[in-house]
Amino acid sequence: MTDIAVIGGGPAGLTAALYAARAGKSVTVYERECIGGQITRAPLVENYPGTGTVSGLQLGDSMAAQAEAAGAVISLTDVQKIVKESSGIFRLDTDDGEYYAKAVIYACGARPRTLGLPGEAELIGHGISYCALCDGSFFRKQAVAVVGGGSSAFDDALLLSERCSHVTLIHRRSSFRAEQILVDRVKQRKNISLLTDTTVSELIQENGQLTGLKLKSKIGKDETLPVSGLFVALGRLPDTQVLIGLAALDENGYVFTDEKMAVPETPGLFAAGDCRIKSVRQLTTAVSDGTVAAVSACTYLEQQK
Repeated sequence: MTDIAVIGGGPAGLTAALYAARAGKSVTVYERECIGGQITRAPLVENYPGTGTVSGLQLGDSMAAQAEAAGAVISLTDVQKIVKESSGIFRLDTDDGEYYAKAVIYACGARPRTLGLPGEAELIGHGISYCALCDGSFFRKQAVAVVGGGSSAFDDALLLSERCSHVTLIHRRSSFRAEQILVDRVKQRKNISLLTDTTVSELIQENGQLTGLKLKSKIGKDETLPVSGLFVALGRLPDTQVLIGLAALDENGYVFTDEKMAVPETPGLFAAGDCRIKSVRQLTTAVSDGTVAAVSACTYLEQQK
């Protein structure tokens, strides 16, 4: 049995593992896919303090190595169920058997909704992004597009318009879910165009780089839009199904925690990173959450003695 089980091997989980291990706790990180999490898919990371420009893969590998050097154990295992037993111990049902922990930090993040188009996955980091705040600076003075009709899409369009030569916001309906004040601001911005009742039907690429979009309108009109970047702002999907019954989730599936990252409904359970309810989801905020969760989990264990 380990003191703290960290579920999720992204920046939040690896930071939690690092801090908990340095506090003298036994820690196991369970990750079902790729150590380092979604950040490993970023060709370049330029907004993490102190690192300058580094590849996401390199940063993820470095975080994992540092956590392991502190004493954390990393296991490529899928946690399929979490049960808190009457003894107060957590049982983790995995594809590799049962494991036990005195406390759990859940840090499985949230996946962006995709367009589901052929070639989309291959173009991530080569023209396609799901985070304008993260990647907008790579497209300075270039033409880009944003897909979406909610407030996040309009926020992205406004942010990108300050850096890019032109922004086309594409939405499949004629009305928007975004706040009206954001819609008004977009309409007033001279280098933003709105395309409604329109969908992206195909991604155009050359030598592995996005160069344009094929668009289809509701009336059947096809056109080609040359762009260097496409920012998909269709929302995110938190990976929190295993927390049903253990934690309060909002209508989108995000976890409610207190400021100590504790899940009030289940003492000993903590959540960190993009899976929890929060206003900003960035690499730096994930690391911050992981730190707080680890300190809180260690405090919880001390209180159980």
